[in-house]
Amino acid sequence: MIDMFELLAIIIKVLVVFAGTLVGIMIMTLAERRVAGFIQYRLGPNRVGFGGMLQPIADGLKFFSKEDVIPGQANRPLFLLAPLAVMIPALMTFAVIPFGAPMEIAGRVVKLQVADINIGLLYILALTSIGVYGLVLAGWSAGSKYPQLGGLRSSAQLISYELAMGLAIIGVIMISGGLTLNQIIAYQQETGWNIWKQPIAAFIFLITIYAETNRLPFDLTEAEQELVGGYHTEYSAFKFAMFFLSEYANMITAAAFMVCLFFGGWDVPFIDEAALGGWGVLLSVASFLGKTAFFLFLYILVRWTLPRFRYDQLMRLGWKFLLPLALLNVFLTGLVLAVKG
Repeated sequence: MIDMFELLAIIIKVLVVFAGTLVGIMIMTLAERRVAGFIQYRLGPNRVGFGGMLQPIADGLKFFSKEDVIPGQANRPLFLLAPLAVMIPALMTFAVIPFGAPMEIAGRVVKLQVADINIGLLYILALTSIGVYGLVLAGWSAGSKYPQLGGLRSSAQLISYELAMGLAIIGVIMISGGLTLNQIIAYQQETGWNIWKQPIAAFIFLITIYAETNRLPFDLTEAEQELVGGYHTEYSAFKFAMFFLSEYANMITAAAFMVCLFFGGWDVPFIDEAALGGWGVLLSVASFLGKTAFFLFLYILVRWTLPRFRYDQLMRLGWKFLLPLALLNVFLTGLVLAVKG
């Protein structure tokens, strides 16, 4: 039975994570356009609010006020279901990611994590896989050729790169001995960050999260020059915004996942957060947010720096390079563990 204290703690954590994700999406949309402007030697948004700071709110109001059009040839139920099938898993995935050190309130330990389940890694992989169905449904249900091609591309791309991603995570599971992110973070607190012990897995995982979130140079599912907009070509108003928001929510989750697996999560090296009490908790949250922000900035930097792959190059990279390299990493990890132990 869950007592009132635990129930209240869960409700507060759900609200904090949900609101934090939405605020993070707003900041990311502004940062993306600002960094793009800097790279291309232009200003970016600078009219709405204080130097353009309120531009995300203006964009949101614009999406709500636009006309919502459903094509006559679309399969209406599936057309309406597809954005939900993408957005709901994107918002649920962050639930198992710890974003700070456990804190003590009224003599009880509260984990800064919505749910600490014993198969947290499998939960994340399962929800990211469900998102594929939303993209495929969006492409097929629109009844148009360009979205259909985008949906087919998305299914092939995401399934291909999920294999390498899963094998990269297996190396981390083998050395840490657990399927929860708390166990993986605790292992890194004791022995050092996994980036030093699993550099090949970190390299593979970094590439695959770009592919899994449909970001350049892996945005073949949208590919404006070829497919107009891909799977979301026929969507407008708030339904299009749901795809837009889901992409950024997935980026935030992927960056946080990267931090937890390979960069110690919320841990600050050489500092005992528990000994610092409340200050230690704040330091751990700041550490987690700072590391996550770095990888989100890397997302933006890569998008506005590298050109898009051709589709044959994308498939070749996934199947002929990343997958064999991930298998090799699992073999080498097992070999090292067998020799040590």
